[in-house]
Amino acid sequence: MNRPYRLGTRASPLALAQANQVAAALRQAHGWDEPAIEIVAMKATGDLIQDRPLAEVGGKALWTKELDRALIAGEIDFAVHSMKDVETIRPREIVIAAMLPRADVRDRLIGAASIEAIPRGGRLGTSSPRRSAQIGRLRPDLEVVLFRGNVATRLRKLVEGEADATLLAAAGLDRLGQTELGAAIAVDVMLPAPAQGAIGIETLAVNAGVRALLGAIDHAPTSLCVGAERALLEGLRADCRSPVAALAELVDGRVLLRAEILSPDGAERVHGDTRFERGDLEAARILGEDLLGQASPGLRALFGS
Repeated sequence: MNRPYRLGTRASPLALAQANQVAAALRQAHGWDEPAIEIVAMKATGDLIQDRPLAEVGGKALWTKELDRALIAGEIDFAVHSMKDVETIRPREIVIAAMLPRADVRDRLIGAASIEAIPRGGRLGTSSPRRSAQIGRLRPDLEVVLFRGNVATRLRKLVEGEADATLLAAAGLDRLGQTELGAAIAVDVMLPAPAQGAIGIETLAVNAGVRALLGAIDHAPTSLCVGAERALLEGLRADCRSPVAALAELVDGRVLLRAEILSPDGAERVHGDTRFERGDLEAARILGEDLLGQASPGLRALFGS
């Protein structure tokens, strides 16, 4: 190619850190020099709207639609995403071509040494239905207040006293160099969001050349496990208002998938797990359907019909 490959990304500090991580991996894999990749940063609608939950203003598409449009229009060659922010059903023109090795999947608690240490009747800031429901189950005395914005914005809100504590993804903090910030919450206490900690790279389905280049940096175990978690979301017909947590791991060569769905206040929790052979995404979808089958009508209503 007689021009740089154009890597599309959101313009937030975390998104740019992830984009640079992908660019570095591609340069190393292919022996490219610095100018071989041009990072094209775009402001996502989700970054502009910070006073309302995502479900009220368009859902996860607010993180991807600008990059999707640029990809389909040929303005960029591939796009980098936090996989937990990518809708389960994607445009047919676009494929997930690679994922980097998954980082820490856990949440970190900022503002208190542990969930138990948050003052009784205190406030926890989050915009995540999953985190809100899990905290409601663990600490029903706490008030959940809306925290939107990038990592720096959420930390500023915490310092300004808008909440006593907040939860952030460990992977994001690590990628921003804030490795010592907060107390990690074990996955047995708070199961993470599906695809948390994973960086994905998308391109056009018809662009075989770019797909092959990206395939060189694909971490197969991460793609396998995240694919299982996304298949579970398909089975659940989940969207951004659905309180759902999931984690797939390779254990003795097979996939172990754990998942839970919760009512918004955490009072109802339906959970389960399944083990299956690599690539058996139907087993993951069936787990999602099974969880819905055990849920009350009110909880099922938080998932698609």
